[in-house]
Amino acid sequence: MLEAINLDKSFADKKVLNDLSFVVQSGEIMCLLGANGAGKSTTLNVFLNFLQPDSGKALIDGLDVHRDANTKDKLVYLPEQVNLYQEFNAIDNLKYLASLSGLSVTTEQIHAALDETGLEQNARQQSLKSYSKGMRQKVGIAFAIIREAKVLLLDEPTSGLDPSATLEFIRIIQQLADKGAAILMVTHDFYCAHTLADKIGIMDKGTLLTLIENKNLPLASLEQKYHELISGKTPIKKVS
Repeated sequence: MLEAINLDKSFADKKVLNDLSFVVQSGEIMCLLGANGAGKSTTLNVFLNFLQPDSGKALIDGLDVHRDANTKDKLVYLPEQVNLYQEFNAIDNLKYLASLSGLSVTTEQIHAALDETGLEQNARQQSLKSYSKGMRQKVGIAFAIIREAKVLLLDEPTSGLDPSATLEFIRIIQQLADKGAAILMVTHDFYCAHTLADKIGIMDKGTLLTLIENKNLPLASLEQKYHELISGKTPIKKVS
């Protein structure tokens, strides 16, 4: 569903993506771990068609995102800070976002999507300026549910969330994957990556150092492998 094929990108003389390749299947969650400047957000921006790669391809459902505008209809992007209309309530935000996407939705459908996210009933008529980050995220995720998005791109979604909100976020995202969405998340959060991901990519200076299959891998082992790779900078294809 989501595929990077030999992506390269440079700004001036700085390489920010270096022969990056990976696949995220439907129903699969992949997390990219790495320090600031590792190329994680650049990867998302290529898939969003905010950046054109120097070479290689970014595919969504087999379509080149830089050649086929229809790929935008298949994805929802959740940035670190969800930018919604602060004076609107959750219902009005979702109605407006749906109209921009050419969708006709009922209030009942919106409430059903918000039910899935766990946003409390008494908060739905309040303006978003009173919302916490976790509550704003739930509105953004509700939009992904309404759109029946095949691909979800997440940029540092647990930054600034307390432990309870992080657990609630993990529950919601896992439900979307269970429905068949392909999910790519970039994060610094080892716990979230370890809990959610089917596979975890470790990036440094635009290079995917390794792709870890997250099967019965202890959290401590993930952290150790991360620090060993970042300090050693030795690319390897896969760690089991």
